[in-house]
Amino acid sequence: MTEFSEIIAESENTHTLTKAEIISILKDDSINEFLFKTADNVRQKYVGNEIHLRGLIEFSNICRCNCFYCGLRKDNLSVSRYRMSFEEVLRLANVAKNLDYKTVVLQSGEDAFFSADKMCEIIEAIKKLDLAVTLSLGEKTFEEYKLYKDAGADRYLLRIETTDKDLYESLHPNMSFENRVKCLENLKEVGFETGTGCLVGLPNQSIESLADDILFFKNIDADMVGLGPFIPCPQTPLQDSKIGNLYLALKVMAITRILLPDINIPATTAMETIQSNGRILALQSGANVVMPNVTGDECKQKYIIYPGKSGEHISADDYRKFLSEKFSSIGRTISVDFGFRMKK
Repeated sequence: MTEFSEIIAESENTHTLTKAEIISILKDDSINEFLFKTADNVRQKYVGNEIHLRGLIEFSNICRCNCFYCGLRKDNLSVSRYRMSFEEVLRLANVAKNLDYKTVVLQSGEDAFFSADKMCEIIEAIKKLDLAVTLSLGEKTFEEYKLYKDAGADRYLLRIETTDKDLYESLHPNMSFENRVKCLENLKEVGFETGTGCLVGLPNQSIESLADDILFFKNIDADMVGLGPFIPCPQTPLQDSKIGNLYLALKVMAITRILLPDINIPATTAMETIQSNGRILALQSGANVVMPNVTGDECKQKYIIYPGKSGEHISADDYRKFLSEKFSSIGRTISVDFGFRMKK
């Protein structure tokens, strides 16, 4: 057993690693399989073999932001913009319920049309379907977050993307790193199960900053962490950049699982977009959540954060069956509960 293997083996029980140790593990690809197996052991011990399915509804692709990596950025004039009506969002929530998903994830660009009152009306209607509600709406005020929570929303996803302040602000024009962190603090204070995460492989991102990202997740005691490899999108300033490395993203995810053993970690679509079995690899390296898209073909193909998203042309029904077969092939089952974090 190598020195790093011994460090990983010890961390399976202590759930701690120093920054220097994380950097060394991220740089050493000779211990990848041992790392992934250790993360899988931790996942099985703390959150079991069930996979939580969460139906994703991308209800608006209109965004006020200009993030350099995102196809929905305000200045991308090639995007065909849309926003759904209350009735359409509710119809899709019923689709998710009929597919036995216990959670819907309401995701959009930062679209000012959806005021707190409008969002609360949607949240309250979906809660009447006996579904958990996760929101992914970007940066809002403390008061708005509280209104969402009071209306019944359960979780909120807000990825930090990178904890390197200079890199963050170079990729997010007119946005503040400090405000991003403050939003996450506010979400915790309001009482949300709080999710965050990062992109792996951003231009000018260092291994050291990825180690900081992992320790940030640990420090804020994130309830969910979603991460994936950076995929350059046409019509963005980073369109000619190099694609992120899947295995580096899997390593960041695996270390996150070891340090935060009882949280929820999705096997993200980006991993399967880069490699056909990427999602299965993620589920065997610490992940326990999958978010199938129930948006519907016409809108789904306009919600282009990055190109070539896996499952983009498969119906919600067919994708549900496809996932069930895939999970069975690795000895995993689909959960029938809401999948809230159970701290241990």
